[in-house]
Amino acid sequence: MIDLALLRDEPELVRRSQIARGNAPETVDTALEADRSRRSALSAFEELRAEQNAFGKTVAKAPKDEKAALVAQAKQLADRVKQAQQAAGAAAEAAASALDRIENVIIDGVPAGGEADFVELRRVGDVPAFDFEPRDHLELGELLGAIDMERGAKVSGARFYFLKGIGARLEIALMNLALDKALQNGFTPMIVPTLVRPEIMQGTGFLGEHADEVYHLDKDDLYLVGTSEVPLAGYHKDEILDLGDGDGALRYAGWSTCYRSEAGSHGKDTRGIIRVHQFNKLEMFVYTTPGEAEAEHDRLVALQEEMLTALGLAYRVIDVAAGDLGSSAARKFDIEAWVPTQGAFRELTSTSNCTTYQARRLDVRYRPASDAAGETVKTTNVATLNGTLATTRWIVALLETHQQADGSVTVPEVLRPYLGGIDVLRPLGWTPPADEGEA
Repeated sequence: MIDLALLRDEPELVRRSQIARGNAPETVDTALEADRSRRSALSAFEELRAEQNAFGKTVAKAPKDEKAALVAQAKQLADRVKQAQQAAGAAAEAAASALDRIENVIIDGVPAGGEADFVELRRVGDVPAFDFEPRDHLELGELLGAIDMERGAKVSGARFYFLKGIGARLEIALMNLALDKALQNGFTPMIVPTLVRPEIMQGTGFLGEHADEVYHLDKDDLYLVGTSEVPLAGYHKDEILDLGDGDGALRYAGWSTCYRSEAGSHGKDTRGIIRVHQFNKLEMFVYTTPGEAEAEHDRLVALQEEMLTALGLAYRVIDVAAGDLGSSAARKFDIEAWVPTQGAFRELTSTSNCTTYQARRLDVRYRPASDAAGETVKTTNVATLNGTLATTRWIVALLETHQQADGSVTVPEVLRPYLGGIDVLRPLGWTPPADEGEA
């Protein structure tokens, strides 16, 4: 949820954020009224309960001949207290529901609008040019014996696949390259649960309008995660963290399999492994102070750019528009790599600053340093951020960007140590030309 003090003190700021996201501004007025009703109902209940406690002492001290009448009055008062408690509970539920419709307040400068209204911040690298007709990633993957969509569909259905042989090795190499990058920058590696409780999924903001994209196991009431952001956000639920006086941010790199139903994507990216139900991902997740969150956001993007540049991919960085952020993010930067056969940039990474939104829902706090007078400052919510450092989809851009006319693919130098020194991926059955002699 958003900061209630912010909602009460600066409703116009919240209203502008809702409008920029494409949400009805009336949701702010509804939330304010629900909050007032909740506080009023709670106050009425607490007053009656205090009256009940005081009256109970009067009954206890009353003479025997007066007690019968007083006990009858106490019973009536108890009924009123019970009704007030129920009213306070109902008002609290109504307020929670109204507040849940208020998405995280966007950061100044985030473009308004929907998916098409992003702002391009920069382009890096040269878009590849070929003197032959380039193959798409699936054709290349089949030539290399790296991707098998047909058997994936046979075993599990549409949008499933097998990575095999060099395809499996390529994904593991990418993930290990990313893991090394994370380790070099102070991240703690994590293998996370991929099934989480409803309160964790709800707390991260994934059970709003896009809840139909999440897989749910009815029998166990558990959700399959679409990113390790979810379990990592829940890792410190109900805790007070020690973030220190300087850069005491807690940085995690979560390696996990991810699951997405891709609801609403019928007919989109049905060929290959661009939009699938299951994939692997290394996700960066950071707990930091609200004051450091924007600088940390820039650091995460810089790490992603270092990875993509090292892999020889042309890309652009975009500032995602408010209506395409998702409920938790106050700002999101996507990095899209060039996919030659589509003649377009496609998303490879997404990096979000969720400010204190998730931490409020999951009750993750920290204790700021004492003030100048030595007084202890009360705990406050941390800020959380997340960003992709490698995922299965990267294989698409890698294969297509570095392909050769004969169907082979040059391995970026940075990946070669993770592939046992292989510098070129060759099609199955490939034999060297006669003038190259024996391999």
